[in-house]
Amino acid sequence: MALTPTDNEAFLREVDENLRRDQMVGLVKRWGSIAAGAVILCLGAIALVLWWRNHLTAAAGAEAEKLATVLDDSQVGKATPTDPRLVELGQSSHDGYKALSALTAASLAVHTNPADAAKRYDAIANDSAQPQPIRDLSMIRATTMQFDTLPPAQVVEQLKPLAVPGGPWFGSAGELTASAYLKMNRRDLAGPLLVSIAQDVSVPPTIRGRAASMAAALGQTVNPNASAALKE
Repeated sequence: MALTPTDNEAFLREVDENLRRDQMVGLVKRWGSIAAGAVILCLGAIALVLWWRNHLTAAAGAEAEKLATVLDDSQVGKATPTDPRLVELGQSSHDGYKALSALTAASLAVHTNPADAAKRYDAIANDSAQPQPIRDLSMIRATTMQFDTLPPAQVVEQLKPLAVPGGPWFGSAGELTASAYLKMNRRDLAGPLLVSIAQDVSVPPTIRGRAASMAAALGQTVNPNASAALKE
C-alpha cells in the first residue's frame, strides 16, 4: 500500500488545478498572506478520496472495505477524525492501512479543526514508521496550513529536502519556499527559484504557470516555453 512519488505528484496536480494562477500573482504583491489560498490548494479532501479509491480497488479483506466505507461516509459528512473505524485501522498490522488511516483523519480535521489537522500532519511527517512519501506529503500540508505563523526561515529549512529541482515535490515545496523567501524580502533567492520551477518540465503545468507569472512579476526572465504553461 506504500504510495509512490509519482502517485503523490499526480494527486497534487489534480488538487492544484483548483487554484487559478492569478491568485498567486496577487500573492507576489502581498506575500504575507499565502495561507488562505494555499490551504485550499493542498488540502483537497475530495481529491484524497478519489486517489485512495483507485488504490483500494485491488485491495481485499475487511480492512480495505472498512477504509472504503469511511471514505464513502466522508463525502457526506458522516466521518470524523476520531471515527472508531479509523482508530481501529490505526492499529492495523498492515503499515499501508495505518498510514492511510492517519492521513484520512488529518484530512477530515482540515475543515472542522484546522489546528488539529496541522498537528496531525506534523505528527505523520515526524513519524519514522510512516512511508516516506506520506511523510513528505504531510510535511508540505502541515507547512502550508501553518505558513502565516511559522518563521519564514523555518519554512525554508523544513522544506529544503523537498524543494529540489527534478524531485517529485519540487513544484509544491519550491513554491512555498519561494513565498517564504519573499516574506524575508529575499527577492534575489525567490526569483531564480521560481524560474527554475517554471522551467522544470516534471512540475505540473499549473504550478509552472504560477511560477512563471510570479517570476515575471519579480523582473525575472522566463524561458518562452515555460511561459506557455500559463495557457495549459
